[in-house]
Amino acid sequence: APVHLGIAAQTPNGLMVPVVRHAEARDPYDTALEIARVSGAAKDGTAKREELSGSTITITSLGTLGGVVHTPIINHPEVAIVGPNKIAERVVVRDGQMVVRKMMNLSSSFDHRIVDGHDAAVFVQRIKGLLEHPATLWMG
Repeated sequence: APVHLGIAAQTPNGLMVPVVRHAEARDPYDTALEIARVSGAAKDGTAKREELSGSTITITSLGTLGGVVHTPIINHPEVAIVGPNKIAERVVVRDGQMVVRKMMNLSSSFDHRIVDGHDAAVFVQRIKGLLEHPATLWMG
């Protein structure tokens, strides 16, 4: 199924969600370029109606505002919303030693009428893995 990725963007006219169409078919570089293009259009007021509707999932973040956890709300007709939060240094135990690591909470909400809870958890674990090992994005 096509993935039309909404990117929550604060604009002079309030929060808007420009959409990256067919995100599943794009490589990371092309995705980044399209995010910059559609979010820029939303911010400068030149986005077309079709660039601001039809997303199937949205990424939102309170990390830039210092948020460490939030409960993102799904916008109809989307099936999910994912929200990375602020990256912060935290003490964790690795191999019996206390060490400082950069960590981030990943908030998410899923429409369980459409997405099975187990599948949602697997999806979040996949995102976690990609964030921990971003080079795997280029491996296909």
